[in-house]
Amino acid sequence: MSELHTLGVSELAAAIADKKTSSVETAQHLLARAKQHEALGAYLAVNEEATLAQARLADARIAAGERTPLLGVPLAHKDIFVTKDFATTAGSKMLAGYRSPFDATVVQRLAAQGAVSLGKLNCDEFAMGGSNENSAYGPVRNPWDTARVPGGSSGGSAVAVAARLAPAVTGTDTGGSIRQPASFCGVTGIKPTYGRCSRYGMVAFASSLDQAGPMARSAADCAVLLSAMAGPDIDRDSTSLDHPAEDYTAWLGRAREGATAAQPLKGLRIGLPEEFFGEGCAPDVIATVRAALAECEKLGATLVDISLPRTELSIPVYYIIAPAEASSNLSRFDGVKFGHRAAQYGDLVDMYKKSRSEGFGPEVQRRIMIGTYVLSHGYYDAYYLKAQQIRRLIAQDFQSAFAQCDLIAGPVAPTVAWKIGEKSNDPVANYLADIYTLSTSLAGLPGMSVPAGFGEGGLPVGLQLVGNYFQEGPLLQAAHAFQQATDWHTRVPQGY
Repeated sequence: MSELHTLGVSELAAAIADKKTSSVETAQHLLARAKQHEALGAYLAVNEEATLAQARLADARIAAGERTPLLGVPLAHKDIFVTKDFATTAGSKMLAGYRSPFDATVVQRLAAQGAVSLGKLNCDEFAMGGSNENSAYGPVRNPWDTARVPGGSSGGSAVAVAARLAPAVTGTDTGGSIRQPASFCGVTGIKPTYGRCSRYGMVAFASSLDQAGPMARSAADCAVLLSAMAGPDIDRDSTSLDHPAEDYTAWLGRAREGATAAQPLKGLRIGLPEEFFGEGCAPDVIATVRAALAECEKLGATLVDISLPRTELSIPVYYIIAPAEASSNLSRFDGVKFGHRAAQYGDLVDMYKKSRSEGFGPEVQRRIMIGTYVLSHGYYDAYYLKAQQIRRLIAQDFQSAFAQCDLIAGPVAPTVAWKIGEKSNDPVANYLADIYTLSTSLAGLPGMSVPAGFGEGGLPVGLQLVGNYFQEGPLLQAAHAFQQATDWHTRVPQGY
């Protein structure tokens, strides 16, 4: 079947189960596409032998009469999750060639459902960045315009879905790294409630913020993946929440009270923060998001004006807390036990300096230095402790808002994707692009990006939806209703 790459997760699972194709044939087709579009820079590691072995096992399970929603479906993983069969680098020279003795919990759970791993996807080094230009192995290119960034840090993941190199993928979101690339590449992505997906086997950046989530073409496909990925893992991950696993696909067909076929969102109150629609947001992005919200109104939703007054503070708060945690987490990479070790050095201190200078890229070094500074004696109380106090106030702002609405909506990013290299010399401009996603991450809330149309230059724009804690089901339900009424999520970049 030459059109296998055009099928989504559920369509592929059905085609494989009905013997219209096989898992092996599907995997071979997608591996060939990955090779054909190598110039996009999406993949960092493939292992055809391991992939086809997994596919043959899935076909044998199907032949034995087994059925699961992901059985035989090829997926790909962000190179921040450790894997036995593929090298894990976290986009860094520090971990070049590293092969883990075990799979991350998220990878393990998807494999248990019969998903087949196609390989590992490019990302900003140690997931630090919003453009996927910080990878030690080169930038990822946006298939809608290859001169532009795909967003980051899960840029390789978003591009793999957008360019039809994989039907769905895993990503991680620390400050917006699932939602922003999903918006820039015109795909669907969801960051669940913090602690909903296990962090075991995820290379750590900022432990109180990092969260795994799926990216796919539709909310329906994201629901299938998240159902497999989420669930407690308290024996191996101290940040995992002891909250039972849930079948999110059950929410998709569930009718809201008082809703009709024509108005599936009837009774849903969508809050619009005034801070998300101000001068800092580009007119083309606001126009596209407003049009998407008008569609939600047609589907029965009520729009409510709300305020998240500390939105602007989320940038300084995040860029104190995240670097501080990165400084702590990345101190283990010193060239002694594991990680890159310099070839020549004078003494132990010289080895530390040279190994870390050679292994870490400029953005990672910048964040380690910031983090070390704010944690140092005399500055901890003034910066880190104060940032944690404001973080609590930001979370309280959301709870006040949710007293007036069920979901919160707005843009994902202030602009469409920018050109590669455009902000390379201005890290602060790069950081400002996260203004609408950071507060959600600081509060630990679930959020998603849904394709909502196109802005300047025909580039994708995402609609951000944010729910209260453990409200992934209602989030996916609303996104699915929107996607049933629109076709933005089905659009494909020319040539792919």
